[in-house]
Amino acid sequence: MPVSTPIALFIFNRPQLTSQVFERISDARPRTLLMISDGPRPDRTGEQALVDRCRSLRDRVDWPCEVLTNFADENLGCGRRVASGLDWVFRSFSEAIILEDDCLPEPSFFPYCEHLLERYRNDKRVASISGCNRHRGVTGTTDRNAPYSYYLSKYFFAWGWASWRRVWKHYDRKMEQWPAYRDGGQLKSVANCLDEYHYWYRIFQKTFDGEIDTWDYQMLFACWLQNGLTIVPEVNLIKNLGHGRDATHTVGPEDVLANLATQSVGALKHPPSVAPCPSADEQTFHNYVLRSRTFWQRWRARIRHYLPRAPRRRAA
Repeated sequence: MPVSTPIALFIFNRPQLTSQVFERISDARPRTLLMISDGPRPDRTGEQALVDRCRSLRDRVDWPCEVLTNFADENLGCGRRVASGLDWVFRSFSEAIILEDDCLPEPSFFPYCEHLLERYRNDKRVASISGCNRHRGVTGTTDRNAPYSYYLSKYFFAWGWASWRRVWKHYDRKMEQWPAYRDGGQLKSVANCLDEYHYWYRIFQKTFDGEIDTWDYQMLFACWLQNGLTIVPEVNLIKNLGHGRDATHTVGPEDVLANLATQSVGALKHPPSVAPCPSADEQTFHNYVLRSRTFWQRWRARIRHYLPRAPRRRAA
């Protein structure tokens, strides 16, 4: 059955990976496909040809489908391009399924997203629907043995997701509300331990200062501002193909999160309440967020937090 929810596909300069994701989308036969592309970097020889090959995938749509494109003439970078692309998506549609060029979805990802988009459309407690479960994908099982098809998390996962315009309207790439949130102590109410508090204090501050070129930390912050939760499947539905030297962020092919195993989510069994799962969030932070930081790096972050900060010029 064709997917009625618009699917937004973010592409750039990796035609082989993009083609794999496109083929999976073509199997779902969406009625609307939005393609968002960054422009080539002028100092990268041959990149224009790679970008053109990715963009040409629109000509391979051979099913009844409205294809809309938003192709940048110049290179905007990861943060600006994804954020501006999502602005365009949610100006055009009230809800959407979002995939990047290296996120290969298991076929049941699409009906899973559609069903939950409808179920939680007007429930402001739910901010997004993720297809990625790192616990299941890494270990092949969960520690909770939950009888339901998904749980709810305070964490936002961007490897294959879906959301609504009502959530995206709170997104602010510049994070203008961060100083008030930081100084008002709200981060302490979200963090479950000192390591978590100091980690996200540092990340949000560096993002606010313009030292990190991204878009998803701002999305996590927007979710926390609204006390919004993310639905996470109890099985992993997304395989990230993009770990390698040509990736922007996921550069380690040996990373434990590279090429996670996937399986069908099956018929959905809904949990009885809309509430976060603290044990899963604790696993997420300690096993997959904090794993790259050593003991001494964590203590250095704590110490630096209490040292006077030199004023910084705000990024444009």
